[in-house]
Amino acid sequence: MATNLSVNLNAIAMLRNRRDLAWPSVTGIGAMALGAGAHGLTVHPRPDERHIRKSDVYELAQMINTQWPGKEFNIEGFPDQRLLGIVNDVRPDQVTLVPDDPTQNTSDHGWDLVGNKDQLVPLIKEVQGFGCRVSLFVDSIPQAGSLAGQLNADRIEIYTGPYGVLTDPQEIKQELAQIRDTCGAARAAGLKVNAGHDLTLENLPALMQAVPDIAECSIGHCFTADCLIYGVEQTVKRYLKALGH
Repeated sequence: MATNLSVNLNAIAMLRNRRDLAWPSVTGIGAMALGAGAHGLTVHPRPDERHIRKSDVYELAQMINTQWPGKEFNIEGFPDQRLLGIVNDVRPDQVTLVPDDPTQNTSDHGWDLVGNKDQLVPLIKEVQGFGCRVSLFVDSIPQAGSLAGQLNADRIEIYTGPYGVLTDPQEIKQELAQIRDTCGAARAAGLKVNAGHDLTLENLPALMQAVPDIAECSIGHCFTADCLIYGVEQTVKRYLKALGH
């Protein structure tokens, strides 16, 4: 079974925000990606709105609901009251809870599922009460897969940043083994597995070969860079091919 592609629109929004203009249109690029075959869209509405704005979230939700029923919307971020309010309004298909500090450049680590258990359990229940699937952003640590199941999450998203920057073949092999074991533990606990961060057309095939049962990959930074070379439609098709479609 091939892995779904969720296009992360953060970098598109960051490019738009360099000027006080309405383009490139985040909603427009999102619609193009879905039209080219992407299975869904991902956004991370940070408090400072340095890329995705709150208004983008509502516009994207309306676009998907009216023009692309059946496509998925994934909202990720730190589960503060601001984010929970957005999620309650929008009711996306999936909410990915990320342990981000507002000052972070980007997501760079997964949850401490033991230390944050008391915080996460009620949050997961609350978000599931909105009718949303909950995914927990975790490092490639096998224990994380089983622990996420104990917290009653629906999925995990494995942070693949450490894998994405590796060049040494032996280190790549070791990291892929960690990702595979984490995925296996999550699957054994009844969870599906997503993956995201620093995934490229070059490193996706090895990941798919090592861990073919990943349900979804969220890809944004390199996807956006590749759009400058290939255009949106061809970039989507290239990533779908790399994901096994």
